[in-house]
Amino acid sequence: MASDDDANLMWLEKYRPKTFEDVLSQRDIIVTMLRFVNSNSVPHMLFYGPPGTGKTSTILACAKHMYGTNLKSMVLELNASDDRGIDVVRNEIKDFCSSQRVFSTGVKLVILDEADAMTSAAQMALRRIMEKYTSSTRFCLICNYANKIIPALQSRCTRFRFGPLKEEDIRLRLEQIAEKEGVPVEKDALKTIIQLSQGDMRSCIHILQSTFLSSGKVTCSTVYENTGNPSNEEMEQILHWLTEEDEFVSCYEKLKKMKAERGFALIDILRQIHKRILSRNMCRRSKTYLLERLAEIEHQLAFGCSEQLNLCSLIGAFQMMKTLEVLDAAL
Repeated sequence: MASDDDANLMWLEKYRPKTFEDVLSQRDIIVTMLRFVNSNSVPHMLFYGPPGTGKTSTILACAKHMYGTNLKSMVLELNASDDRGIDVVRNEIKDFCSSQRVFSTGVKLVILDEADAMTSAAQMALRRIMEKYTSSTRFCLICNYANKIIPALQSRCTRFRFGPLKEEDIRLRLEQIAEKEGVPVEKDALKTIIQLSQGDMRSCIHILQSTFLSSGKVTCSTVYENTGNPSNEEMEQILHWLTEEDEFVSCYEKLKKMKAERGFALIDILRQIHKRILSRNMCRRSKTYLLERLAEIEHQLAFGCSEQLNLCSLIGAFQMMKTLEVLDAAL
């Protein structure tokens, strides 16, 4: 069990990687970073990729390796909670880059987490600062989408793409955390957590802790209940209604009732349907049509469109798919 001092600490922070060896699945990036650090030739860097894949943990481990006890005086870290406008770049970042460190040597490090949230004006101003203070300061930009960083900044950085973590690495780390925290967990539940998180280690640990705290154990059913995702049995029922129910209104009422009673979000249902369609035995034309429609519905949901209208669109897509199958069978 965890010590009393760590009882109130979130597992996300308690088990955050502290060294390069603790970072999962990104061995090529870690090896390259070690070469940079050991040769004192760290460039400006751009870390991008899905959330929860170790971008921030990697640069913090690098900073600890480089500076040791001088970490606080040599590193400026700004994240999404800070103002990311042009004034921060012109004042706070510029002041840090231009200041002298009496008892420290080496280049300083500026970490800009979620840099894709910076305004275009701030990114343009940052370009000049990176050039002016390149002899004394290195920058690490962290974002989910590299295309939201202006080309002028991208060209000044060495780019590192962090891919989703390997399933076996996530499973091993979750088993280690569960053992240390005394969490009773089923193996199938770990598989469910990994599938729901889609390679996001942060999400995995959060689901593990929240499920344990709310239910006292981690099973497939408690994971689904805690995350608000439909279980496999419920998804089979939903797919049965979508594929076998001939009446549009009847199918709509059944799905609407289940969503209201169980508190499901349409986007979660949509993602589970997508996985099942990929493995489902159906004609290529119907499968292609359904996947295109699912992509359109997900795009609309991402922009805040009505769930009820998109639920109707989902049912209509399956109704049209059945029509296409009838036409293909007649040809």
